[in-house]
Order: sequence, then C-alpha cells, then structure tokens
Amino acid sequence: MKFRIGQGYDVHRLAEGETLWLGGVLVPHSKGTVAHSDGDVVIHAICDALLGALKLGDIGTHFPDTSAEFKNIDSKILLEKSYQLVKAKGYLIVNIDCTISAQKPKLKPFIPEMERTMASVLGIAEDQVSVKATTTEKMGFEGREEGISVNAVVLLEKFKDE
Repeated sequence: MKFRIGQGYDVHRLAEGETLWLGGVLVPHSKGTVAHSDGDVVIHAICDALLGALKLGDIGTHFPDTSAEFKNIDSKILLEKSYQLVKAKGYLIVNIDCTISAQKPKLKPFIPEMERTMASVLGIAEDQVSVKATTTEKMGFEGREEGISVNAVVLLEKFKDE
C-alpha cells in the first residue's frame, strides 16, 4: 500500500510534584504526569499512531514500562526510535495531527514550540505537525484535572520497498 494511516491514544494521571512534558516541551504547571518515562502523552500517542499504521505493535511492545532501560526516559528518544522503525519499513511521514484534552493549563502558548520540537526530532517540516488543545468543559477525568489524554493520527507514504 502506498499510504497508511495510524491512530494513537494515550492518557496519564496528573499529580502534584510531577513534571508536565507535552510534545517535547516542559510546560509549567502545578501538576505533571505520573509515568515510568517522562510521561509525554503527546509523543506517546504519536508513537502509537506511527507504529499502528504499519502494524508494528504499540509503544508498550517496543518500550515496556517494566524495563529499567526506559525509566524516566526522554520521550523524544522514543519518538525518534519509533520513526526509525517506520522508515525501516520504507515509509515517511506525510503529516501528524493530534489533540490534547486537558482542563488546565492553557496550552495555546506552547503549541508552536511543541510542533517545532517534534518536527525537529523527526526531521520533517513544521507544517507537517499539527497540535491542538481542548478542554472537556470540566467533564470527565480531564475536566476534573485528574488526567490528560491525547488522540493522534498520522499519514505515512511508502517511499521504497523494504
């Protein structure tokens, strides 16, 4: 197939005293994600979308949270490694689109830096990465500020045979 679409979803609990990494950017906030790695839900959802597009499993398959090797790892490394697996199968990213669901903090000021950071890690143009943010109008776990979730979609195009 010339084109493949992948969808990813990730969620992490929020707690005081933790850091909040989103899209490779440290976002100042009173709460951060509870996770084995740095807890970057944006990057984790994108990794799952990349891997899923080519039926390569998910982020937990390649980078298990039971492994000491990945304890507190910078998720940008996981993103780069996930994309290496995709490129090894002969595919390149056409575009990435993701939506962050969180009541707080307001993320709009950080979105351009997230897009730049992830594009740089992936070696693609900034206009190939779209990040959006929404609240849940104070409903659900995101609205109660108990957690944060991200949905991501990627489009891949075949550039060579394996």
